[in-house]
Amino acid sequence: MYEDILKKVSLFSGLSDRELKEIARSAQERHYSAGTALFHQGDTGTGLYIITAGRVRIIQANDPDRAEEVIGTAGPGEVLGEMALLDDLPRSASVIAEEETTAILLPIWEFRAVLRQQPEIPLKLLSVLSRRLRKAEGRLAEH
Repeated sequence: MYEDILKKVSLFSGLSDRELKEIARSAQERHYSAGTALFHQGDTGTGLYIITAGRVRIIQANDPDRAEEVIGTAGPGEVLGEMALLDDLPRSASVIAEEETTAILLPIWEFRAVLRQQPEIPLKLLSVLSRRLRKAEGRLAEH
């Protein structure tokens, strides 16, 4: 049901339709009213969010003596919290619905259970992440 949405996530670009379907089984649709937080900076990552309707504001507070800073917005088709699927680091920003918003949540624990059952999927994800790292290193070397 949600595999077409997951197909647009760059992390999953190397997965087959069957693998996407397996991952999509645990996806959940969530609704947020305006002003509601999808998650807060410092929270433990619970999964990946894909905005399907509405708009969210991404806020970061790096200095306790300064006000929160809006670092961006996201709308339909955009992905938030992708790395939470792979690491256990706290959320680096808060995400607040600016208007009625619908998102697909891919929960971390169900995702990791699929990875344990389907060992070819983590290998494909590693390939995507390796390409990203090489590209980032190339940009650093240029400066």
